[in-house]
Amino acid sequence: MKKTTLAQMKANRKGVVFEIAAGMGLQNKLMSMGVYKGREIVKISHVGLRGPVAIKVGRSVLVLGHGVASKIEVEVHD
Repeated sequence: MKKTTLAQMKANRKGVVFEIAAGMGLQNKLMSMGVYKGREIVKISHVGLRGPVAIKVGRSVLVLGHGVASKIEVEVHD
């Protein structure tokens, strides 16, 4: 498995959240949405170079800003 940020991860790939490099406020907000260390996610798509990133967490679909997605480090399944 290789590590990359959620923003750099290719679309339609699965991965496991390895680390969230953010303050406690953002970590708590992401945790309340179901994104936390060890959780499996699927990147659905991204828009342009610095556009929003759509992910699937469990049965929910979330759209995160590029800045937030770049703070989430993911281990990608090959």
